[in-house]
Amino acid sequence: MKITLTGSLGHIGLPLTKELIQNGHSVTVISSKPEKQKDIKALGAKAAIGSVENVLFLRDSFRGADAVYTMVPPANFLDPNLDPGAYNRRIGENFAEAIRQSGVKRVVHLSSVGAHLEKGSGLILGHRAVEVILNRLSEVAITFMRPVGFYYNLYGFVPMIKKEGIISANYGAEEMLIWVSPEDIASAIAEEIIIPLTGRKIQYVASDELTGHETAGILGNAIGKPDLKWVLVSDEQRKISLEAAGLNPRIAAGLVEMFASQHRGELTEDYYRHKPAVMGKVKITDFAKEFAAAFN
Repeated sequence: MKITLTGSLGHIGLPLTKELIQNGHSVTVISSKPEKQKDIKALGAKAAIGSVENVLFLRDSFRGADAVYTMVPPANFLDPNLDPGAYNRRIGENFAEAIRQSGVKRVVHLSSVGAHLEKGSGLILGHRAVEVILNRLSEVAITFMRPVGFYYNLYGFVPMIKKEGIISANYGAEEMLIWVSPEDIASAIAEEIIIPLTGRKIQYVASDELTGHETAGILGNAIGKPDLKWVLVSDEQRKISLEAAGLNPRIAAGLVEMFASQHRGELTEDYYRHKPAVMGKVKITDFAKEFAAAFN
């Protein structure tokens, strides 16, 4: 198959590209960074250098593909002028228009757990907005991949652990947390993107489930802090700490609302209704080794 991927060689893009090429597919990787061209070619893929902000570039990169994988690139949360909702909607509209103009009939889009919610989910509303936009496409088969919390988000707690000796957030502690590895997401996409489909499909991806306390315990043991605790704090306390770390206040508020929704169980309610039959291979004990290497 001819498959075009957005996401460059990021956390998901690199293992996804490798797996698809190993399976004999012809892969084009879109990247906004010219310096990535040699790395993409070294993998055996074709590089398409340009921006997802450019609809004509996307159209030309999608044209002729049997399937396309789309994802909204991460935004700069430190940008004081960032409007995350507007950013997601703009990129979503670009994808939709490029898909229409290119004639692509099979799409796998990276969304998120919680995208089923119409309100109260903070930053996840951006993912829902893209799903709504892509759902308007007719005669296009689309799978919405909805991964849960990424392991690597835990790196955000490193400064706190070093300074305060704890993990504190407005979610976690005794509640069950669901984590996922980018490698497991890549494998799920590689499997899904070659499957014929009619209409729409939602697929959740997860690697491990354990409480906040269990998460902290495993990470703590890996970094030589076996007494590391996960402390539940109020929404306001978390918002203050995020803003103190330099986040755009709008982003901080969106994160707090998102995790408050998780704490109430709303964010993951649809996941538990449609839980994947098979969990990913990468467990938090595997990730803890990477976390310890980065921490130390």
